[in-house]
Amino acid sequence: MKITNVEANRYRVPVTVPSLGRQTNSSLMLVKVETDEGITGYGVPGGEHIRAKYAVQEFINRDVAPLLIGRNPLETERRWRELWQVFNVRCQTGVWSSGVSAIDIALWDIKGKYLKQPVHRLLGGNSDEVLAYVTFGFADYDRKQLVEAASKLVADGHDKLKMVVGWYERDTGKYTWSLNEDIERVRAVREAVGDDVSLMVDGNCRNSYERSLKIAKSIEPFDITWFEEPLYANDTILLSQLRAHTTIPISAGGSEGHKWAHRNLIVNKAVDIVQPNIGGVGGFTEALKIAHLAQAFNLQVNAAGPHGMHLIAGVTNGWQVEYHYVNWKTYEALFENVPRPEKGRIRVSEQPGIGLEPKDKALSEFVEN
Repeated sequence: MKITNVEANRYRVPVTVPSLGRQTNSSLMLVKVETDEGITGYGVPGGEHIRAKYAVQEFINRDVAPLLIGRNPLETERRWRELWQVFNVRCQTGVWSSGVSAIDIALWDIKGKYLKQPVHRLLGGNSDEVLAYVTFGFADYDRKQLVEAASKLVADGHDKLKMVVGWYERDTGKYTWSLNEDIERVRAVREAVGDDVSLMVDGNCRNSYERSLKIAKSIEPFDITWFEEPLYANDTILLSQLRAHTTIPISAGGSEGHKWAHRNLIVNKAVDIVQPNIGGVGGFTEALKIAHLAQAFNLQVNAAGPHGMHLIAGVTNGWQVEYHYVNWKTYEALFENVPRPEKGRIRVSEQPGIGLEPKDKALSEFVEN
Protein backbone atom coordinates (compact mmCIF):
# COMPACT_ATOMS: atom_id res chain seq x y z
CA MET A 1 0.00 0.00 0.00
CA LYS A 2 1.23 3.50 -0.84
CA ILE A 3 0.15 7.02 0.06
CA THR A 4 -1.15 8.85 -3.00
CA ASN A 5 -2.37 12.17 -1.60
CA VAL A 6 -2.16 14.27 1.56
CA GLU A 7 -4.36 17.33 2.05
CA ALA A 8 -5.15 19.65 4.97
CA ASN A 9 -8.20 21.94 5.07
CA ARG A 10 -9.71 24.20 7.72
CA TYR A 11 -13.34 24.30 8.85
CA ARG A 12 -15.27 26.78 10.97
CA VAL A 13 -18.40 25.58 12.76
CA PRO A 14 -20.89 27.71 14.77
CA VAL A 15 -21.67 26.09 18.13
CA THR A 16 -24.25 27.29 20.66
CA VAL A 17 -22.82 27.33 24.18
CA PRO A 18 -25.30 26.11 26.84
CA SER A 19 -26.60 28.76 29.27
CA LEU A 20 -24.89 31.61 27.39
CA GLY A 21 -27.55 31.95 24.72
CA ARG A 22 -25.07 32.76 21.98
CA GLN A 23 -22.86 31.04 19.46
CA THR A 24 -19.12 30.70 19.26
CA ASN A 25 -17.18 29.80 16.14
CA SER A 26 -15.15 26.65 16.59
CA SER A 27 -12.29 25.81 14.23
CA LEU A 28 -11.05 22.39 13.18
CA MET A 29 -8.38 21.35 10.70
CA LEU A 30 -8.91 18.03 8.95
CA VAL A 31 -6.08 16.14 7.27
CA LYS A 32 -6.96 13.54 4.64
CA VAL A 33 -4.44 10.86 3.64
CA GLU A 34 -5.41 8.76 0.62
CA THR A 35 -3.88 5.46 -0.56
CA ASP A 36 -3.68 3.42 -3.74
CA GLU A 37 -5.90 0.74 -2.17
CA GLY A 38 -8.84 3.07 -1.72
CA ILE A 39 -8.42 3.41 2.06
CA THR A 40 -8.50 6.99 3.36
CA GLY A 41 -7.42 8.10 6.83
CA TYR A 42 -8.42 11.29 8.64
CA GLY A 43 -6.53 13.17 11.34
CA VAL A 44 -6.72 16.45 13.23
CA PRO A 45 -4.32 18.64 15.16
CA GLY A 46 -5.77 19.63 18.50
CA GLY A 47 -6.26 22.37 21.05
CA GLU A 48 -3.99 25.38 21.40
CA HIS A 49 -1.66 23.98 18.75
CA ILE A 50 -3.93 24.99 15.85
CA ARG A 51 -3.97 28.70 16.68
CA ALA A 52 -1.21 28.95 14.03
CA LYS A 53 -3.65 27.36 11.62
CA TYR A 54 -2.27 28.79 8.39
CA ALA A 55 1.26 27.71 9.27
CA VAL A 56 0.15 24.17 10.18
CA GLN A 57 -1.90 23.84 7.00
CA GLU A 58 0.95 25.05 4.80
CA PHE A 59 3.44 22.81 6.61
CA ILE A 60 1.31 19.74 5.90
CA ASN A 61 0.37 20.59 2.32
CA ARG A 62 3.70 21.94 1.10
CA ASP A 63 6.36 20.18 3.18
CA VAL A 64 4.94 16.95 4.63
CA ALA A 65 2.79 15.80 1.70
CA PRO A 66 5.65 15.51 -0.86
CA LEU A 67 7.69 13.47 1.62
CA LEU A 68 4.87 11.02 2.35
CA ILE A 69 3.54 10.34 -1.16
CA GLY A 70 4.67 6.91 -2.30
CA ARG A 71 5.40 5.70 1.25
CA ASN A 72 3.68 2.86 3.11
CA PRO A 73 1.10 4.31 5.58
CA LEU A 74 1.11 1.15 7.74
CA GLU A 75 4.70 1.82 8.85
CA THR A 76 3.68 4.43 11.40
CA GLU A 77 6.89 4.27 13.43
CA ARG A 78 9.05 4.67 10.32
CA ARG A 79 6.97 7.55 8.98
CA TRP A 80 7.15 9.32 12.35
CA ARG A 81 10.94 8.88 12.49
CA GLU A 82 11.38 10.20 8.95
CA LEU A 83 9.30 13.27 9.65
CA TRP A 84 11.30 13.89 12.81
CA GLN A 85 14.67 13.52 11.09
CA VAL A 86 13.74 15.74 8.15
CA PHE A 87 11.81 18.50 9.90
CA ASN A 88 12.60 18.50 13.61
CA VAL A 89 16.12 17.47 14.61
CA ARG A 90 16.16 20.36 17.13
CA CYS A 91 13.18 18.99 19.06
CA GLN A 92 10.75 21.85 18.43
CA THR A 93 7.01 21.76 19.07
CA GLY A 94 4.16 23.99 17.88
CA VAL A 95 3.67 23.82 14.12
CA TRP A 96 5.74 20.67 13.67
CA SER A 97 4.07 18.65 16.39
CA SER A 98 0.59 19.81 15.33
CA GLY A 99 1.12 18.85 11.72
CA VAL A 100 2.75 15.51 12.46
CA SER A 101 0.06 14.68 15.03
CA ALA A 102 -2.66 15.05 12.41
CA ILE A 103 -0.70 12.95 9.92
CA ASP A 104 0.03 10.24 12.47
CA ILE A 105 -3.63 10.03 13.52
CA ALA A 106 -4.62 9.62 9.87
CA LEU A 107 -2.03 6.85 9.37
CA TRP A 108 -3.37 4.96 12.38
CA ASP A 109 -6.86 5.41 10.95
CA ILE A 110 -5.63 3.79 7.73
CA LYS A 111 -3.91 1.00 9.66
CA GLY A 112 -7.08 0.22 11.58
CA LYS A 113 -9.20 0.18 8.43
CA TYR A 114 -6.68 -2.03 6.63
CA LEU A 115 -6.52 -4.51 9.53
CA LYS A 116 -10.27 -4.16 10.18
CA GLN A 117 -9.68 -3.23 13.83
CA PRO A 118 -10.45 -0.11 15.90
CA VAL A 119 -7.38 1.90 16.85
CA HIS A 120 -7.92 1.35 20.58
CA ARG A 121 -7.40 -2.38 20.01
CA LEU A 122 -4.22 -1.77 18.03
CA LEU A 123 -2.96 0.36 20.93
CA GLY A 124 -3.48 -2.48 23.39
CA GLY A 125 -7.20 -3.08 23.67
CA ASN A 126 -7.43 -2.77 27.44
CA SER A 127 -11.09 -1.73 27.61
CA ASP A 128 -14.22 -1.29 25.51
CA GLU A 129 -15.47 1.58 27.69
CA VAL A 130 -13.85 4.69 29.19
CA LEU A 131 -14.73 7.16 31.90
CA ALA A 132 -15.60 10.61 30.59
CA TYR A 133 -15.67 14.04 32.23
CA VAL A 134 -17.36 17.13 30.81
CA THR A 135 -15.50 20.42 30.41
CA PHE A 136 -18.28 22.92 30.92
CA GLY A 137 -17.17 25.76 33.22
CA PHE A 138 -16.10 28.36 30.71
CA ALA A 139 -14.70 31.70 31.80
CA ASP A 140 -17.49 33.58 30.01
CA TYR A 141 -20.08 32.24 32.46
CA ASP A 142 -21.08 34.34 35.43
CA ARG A 143 -21.82 32.41 38.64
CA LYS A 144 -25.50 31.96 37.90
CA GLN A 145 -24.83 30.61 34.41
CA LEU A 146 -22.08 28.37 35.76
CA VAL A 147 -24.43 26.81 38.31
CA GLU A 148 -27.17 26.47 35.71
CA ALA A 149 -24.89 24.64 33.27
CA ALA A 150 -23.48 22.35 35.97
CA SER A 151 -26.90 21.49 37.35
CA LYS A 152 -28.26 20.61 33.92
CA LEU A 153 -25.32 18.29 33.21
CA VAL A 154 -25.79 16.47 36.50
CA ALA A 155 -29.52 16.15 35.82
CA ASP A 156 -28.60 14.59 32.48
CA GLY A 157 -26.52 11.93 34.26
CA HIS A 158 -22.99 13.35 34.06
CA ASP A 159 -20.98 12.85 37.25
CA LYS A 160 -17.56 14.35 36.40
CA LEU A 161 -17.23 18.08 35.59
CA LYS A 162 -14.34 20.47 34.92
CA MET A 163 -14.31 24.27 35.16
CA VAL A 164 -11.82 27.08 34.59
CA VAL A 165 -10.07 28.94 37.41
CA GLY A 166 -7.52 31.71 37.45
CA TRP A 167 -8.74 34.00 34.67
CA TYR A 168 -11.91 35.52 33.32
CA GLU A 169 -13.01 37.68 30.44
CA ARG A 170 -16.09 39.79 30.99
CA ASP A 171 -16.80 41.34 27.58
CA THR A 172 -13.92 43.76 27.99
CA GLY A 173 -11.32 42.07 25.80
CA LYS A 174 -9.03 41.92 28.84
CA TYR A 175 -8.32 39.11 31.28
CA THR A 176 -8.99 39.86 34.93
CA TRP A 177 -8.68 37.74 38.05
CA SER A 178 -10.00 37.66 41.60
CA LEU A 179 -9.20 35.03 44.21
CA ASN A 180 -12.53 35.61 45.88
CA GLU A 181 -14.33 35.09 42.57
CA ASP A 182 -12.52 31.79 42.07
CA ILE A 183 -13.46 30.62 45.55
CA GLU A 184 -17.10 31.59 45.15
CA ARG A 185 -17.40 30.05 41.69
CA VAL A 186 -16.02 26.72 42.85
CA ARG A 187 -18.11 26.86 46.02
CA ALA A 188 -21.26 27.59 44.01
CA VAL A 189 -20.70 24.64 41.67
CA ARG A 190 -19.86 22.24 44.49
CA GLU A 191 -22.98 23.22 46.43
CA ALA A 192 -25.11 22.89 43.29
CA VAL A 193 -23.88 19.44 42.23
CA GLY A 194 -23.37 17.87 45.64
CA ASP A 195 -20.60 15.71 47.04
CA ASP A 196 -21.01 12.71 44.73
CA VAL A 197 -19.93 14.54 41.57
CA SER A 198 -16.22 14.74 40.74
CA LEU A 199 -15.14 18.35 40.23
CA MET A 200 -11.93 19.37 38.47
CA VAL A 201 -10.39 22.79 37.77
CA ASP A 202 -8.20 23.96 34.90
CA GLY A 203 -5.76 26.89 34.94
CA ASN A 204 -4.96 26.64 31.21
CA CYS A 205 -1.28 27.48 31.83
CA ARG A 206 -2.20 31.11 32.60
CA ASN A 207 -1.14 31.59 36.21
CA SER A 208 1.92 32.34 38.29
CA TYR A 209 3.09 30.06 41.08
CA GLU A 210 1.85 32.49 43.74
CA ARG A 211 -1.60 32.79 42.18
CA SER A 212 -1.89 29.02 41.63
CA LEU A 213 -0.90 28.28 45.22
CA LYS A 214 -3.50 30.74 46.54
CA ILE A 215 -6.17 29.17 44.35
CA ALA A 216 -5.23 25.63 45.34
CA LYS A 217 -5.15 26.27 49.09
CA SER A 218 -8.44 28.17 48.93
CA ILE A 219 -10.39 25.47 47.08
CA GLU A 220 -8.99 22.40 48.82
CA PRO A 221 -12.10 22.14 51.04
CA PHE A 222 -14.26 21.55 47.95
CA ASP A 223 -12.79 18.09 47.19
CA ILE A 224 -11.16 18.84 43.84
CA THR A 225 -10.17 15.76 41.83
CA TRP A 226 -7.31 17.53 40.05
CA PHE A 227 -5.90 20.97 39.21
CA GLU A 228 -4.97 20.94 35.53
CA GLU A 229 -2.06 22.91 34.06
CA PRO A 230 -2.09 25.58 36.77
CA LEU A 231 1.20 27.31 35.82
CA TYR A 232 2.65 29.34 32.98
CA ALA A 233 4.51 27.11 30.48
CA ASN A 234 4.02 24.01 32.65
CA ASP A 235 7.15 25.05 34.57
CA THR A 236 8.39 21.68 35.86
CA ILE A 237 10.22 22.98 38.92
CA LEU A 238 7.37 25.19 40.06
CA LEU A 239 4.78 22.48 39.37
CA SER A 240 6.76 20.16 41.61
CA GLN A 241 6.79 22.79 44.36
CA LEU A 242 3.07 23.44 43.96
CA ARG A 243 2.32 19.72 44.12
CA ALA A 244 4.24 19.50 47.40
CA HIS A 245 2.15 22.30 48.95
CA THR A 246 -1.39 21.25 48.07
CA THR A 247 -3.52 18.18 48.64
CA ILE A 248 -5.10 18.61 45.19
CA PRO A 249 -3.56 16.26 42.58
CA ILE A 250 -1.80 18.08 39.73
CA SER A 251 -2.30 17.17 36.06
CA ALA A 252 -0.45 18.55 33.05
CA GLY A 253 0.78 17.75 29.57
CA GLY A 254 -2.03 18.74 27.22
CA SER A 255 0.01 21.66 25.91
CA GLU A 256 3.25 19.72 25.41
CA GLY A 257 4.55 18.67 22.01
CA HIS A 258 6.64 15.53 22.55
CA LYS A 259 7.55 12.74 24.97
CA TRP A 260 10.61 14.48 26.40
CA ALA A 261 8.49 17.25 27.93
CA HIS A 262 6.30 14.59 29.55
CA ARG A 263 9.39 12.77 30.77
CA ASN A 264 10.52 15.94 32.52
CA LEU A 265 7.12 16.35 34.19
CA ILE A 266 7.20 12.75 35.39
CA VAL A 267 10.77 12.36 36.62
CA ASN A 268 10.68 15.71 38.41
CA LYS A 269 7.55 14.61 40.30
CA ALA A 270 5.59 17.55 38.93
CA VAL A 271 2.35 15.68 38.15
CA ASP A 272 -0.01 13.08 39.56
CA ILE A 273 -1.81 12.62 36.23
CA VAL A 274 -0.22 12.68 32.75
CA GLN A 275 -2.25 14.25 29.95
CA PRO A 276 -0.88 13.84 26.41
CA ASN A 277 -2.87 15.65 23.72
CA ILE A 278 -3.13 13.22 20.79
CA GLY A 279 -3.52 16.12 18.36
CA GLY A 280 -0.48 18.02 19.62
CA VAL A 281 2.00 15.57 21.11
CA GLY A 282 2.81 13.69 17.91
CA GLY A 283 -0.26 11.52 17.42
CA PHE A 284 -0.83 8.00 18.68
CA THR A 285 2.76 6.93 17.99
CA GLU A 286 4.15 9.41 20.52
CA ALA A 287 1.22 9.32 22.95
CA LEU A 288 1.53 5.55 23.35
CA LYS A 289 5.16 5.94 24.42
CA ILE A 290 4.12 8.57 26.97
CA ALA A 291 1.40 6.32 28.37
CA HIS A 292 3.87 3.47 28.81
CA LEU A 293 6.38 5.81 30.46
CA ALA A 294 3.70 7.03 32.86
CA GLN A 295 2.76 3.45 33.67
CA ALA A 296 6.35 2.72 34.71
CA PHE A 297 5.92 5.46 37.34
CA ASN A 298 2.46 4.21 38.41
CA LEU A 299 0.74 7.30 36.99
CA GLN A 300 -2.62 7.44 35.27
CA VAL A 301 -3.19 9.01 31.87
CA ASN A 302 -6.02 11.25 30.64
CA ALA A 303 -6.62 12.43 27.08
CA ALA A 304 -9.17 14.51 25.18
CA GLY A 305 -11.75 14.01 22.49
CA PRO A 306 -12.79 11.13 20.23
CA HIS A 307 -9.15 10.43 19.39
CA GLY A 308 -7.94 10.50 22.99
CA MET A 309 -10.69 8.03 23.77
CA HIS A 310 -8.80 5.37 21.79
CA LEU A 311 -5.62 5.88 23.81
CA ILE A 312 -7.43 5.72 27.15
CA ALA A 313 -9.21 2.52 26.11
CA GLY A 314 -6.01 1.03 24.74
CA VAL A 315 -3.69 1.19 27.75
CA THR A 316 -3.97 -0.22 31.26
CA ASN A 317 -3.28 3.11 32.96
CA GLY A 318 -5.83 5.02 30.88
CA TRP A 319 -8.22 6.87 33.21
CA GLN A 320 -10.54 9.51 31.76
CA VAL A 321 -11.31 11.18 28.44
CA GLU A 322 -12.32 14.83 28.19
CA TYR A 323 -15.68 15.66 26.64
CA HIS A 324 -15.20 19.35 25.83
CA TYR A 325 -18.67 20.52 24.86
CA VAL A 326 -17.70 22.99 22.12
CA ASN A 327 -15.03 20.75 20.57
CA TRP A 328 -17.27 17.69 20.64
CA LYS A 329 -20.15 19.57 18.99
CA THR A 330 -17.72 20.56 16.25
CA TYR A 331 -16.92 16.90 15.65
CA GLU A 332 -20.62 16.06 15.59
CA ALA A 333 -21.20 18.71 12.93
CA LEU A 334 -18.43 17.38 10.67
CA PHE A 335 -18.37 13.60 11.28
CA GLU A 336 -20.77 10.67 11.32
CA ASN A 337 -21.26 8.45 14.38
CA VAL A 338 -19.42 10.54 17.00
CA PRO A 339 -19.77 8.66 20.33
CA ARG A 340 -21.17 10.57 23.31
CA PRO A 341 -20.86 10.02 27.05
CA GLU A 342 -23.77 8.57 28.98
CA LYS A 343 -23.75 8.65 32.78
CA GLY A 344 -20.05 9.45 32.85
CA ARG A 345 -18.92 6.74 30.42
CA ILE A 346 -18.33 6.34 26.69
CA ARG A 347 -18.62 3.09 24.81
CA VAL A 348 -15.63 3.07 22.45
CA SER A 349 -16.30 2.66 18.75
CA GLU A 350 -15.81 -0.81 17.26
CA GLN A 351 -15.58 0.60 13.74
CA PRO A 352 -12.24 -0.04 12.00
CA GLY A 353 -9.76 2.80 12.47
CA ILE A 354 -10.85 5.88 14.40
CA GLY A 355 -14.51 5.34 13.57
CA LEU A 356 -15.10 8.91 12.36
CA GLU A 357 -16.12 9.47 8.75
CA PRO A 358 -16.63 13.03 7.46
CA LYS A 359 -19.99 14.34 6.31
CA ASP A 360 -19.29 15.56 2.78
CA LYS A 361 -22.10 18.11 2.82
CA ALA A 362 -20.90 19.56 6.14
CA LEU A 363 -17.34 19.84 4.86
CA SER A 364 -18.58 21.83 1.89
CA GLU A 365 -20.72 24.05 4.11
CA PHE A 366 -18.15 24.85 6.79
CA VAL A 367 -14.90 24.94 4.82
CA GLU A 368 -12.82 28.01 5.66
CA ASN A 369 -11.03 29.66 2.77
